[in-house]
Amino acid sequence: MGKLTVTTFLTLDGVYQAPGGEEEDTSGGFDLGGWVKPFYEEDMARLVAEWFSRADAFLLGRRTYEIFAAHWPKVTDPGDPVASRLNTLPKYVASRTLADPSWAGTSIVDGDVVEFVRDLRSRPGGELQVHGSGELLQTLIAHDLVDEYRLWLYPIVLGKGRRLFPGGAVPKAFEHVETRQTAGGVNVLVLRPAGKPRFDTFRLPEDQKY
Repeated sequence: MGKLTVTTFLTLDGVYQAPGGEEEDTSGGFDLGGWVKPFYEEDMARLVAEWFSRADAFLLGRRTYEIFAAHWPKVTDPGDPVASRLNTLPKYVASRTLADPSWAGTSIVDGDVVEFVRDLRSRPGGELQVHGSGELLQTLIAHDLVDEYRLWLYPIVLGKGRRLFPGGAVPKAFEHVETRQTAGGVNVLVLRPAGKPRFDTFRLPEDQKY
């Protein structure tokens, strides 16, 4: 597919859980869902449409897939930039429990998702896109399978919830590709993995005198 890209909504304290609705993901007693909608405006819609237009296929976790499958098949306007891609392009779902999906173009990945993704990335094509899918994303990050991160950083702090880079994450460095900002105050960072971080210490020049 060329490259695997990830689009994730994040709070300032790195939480990705339940951005789209109060009942989207209440695991762990999380009761602060639905924190993205107050920031939704035309800039966000435009950028989402731009990135969806680059997709050749989608890789989704079961929870995100079920949220999408409950909504997007009902959007039948062929001019809709998101629905037209999700409803027609291949969708791969990493799940050992999902059976007989009714959304056209869906394939279930119930085996080794790491090897499956490595195989897809080795094929020619455009983007294999991951949206949401936090638990799946943790696996992809751990195995260095993400080629580009598109992180939507919202100006709020929740203080609890699942974090994209939790404690104990392997140190990683990133190359800055671009930054965009929406009218609603959301900063969108586009980053690519750049190996391990470098470390150094600020020191006074040896010839500096006081």
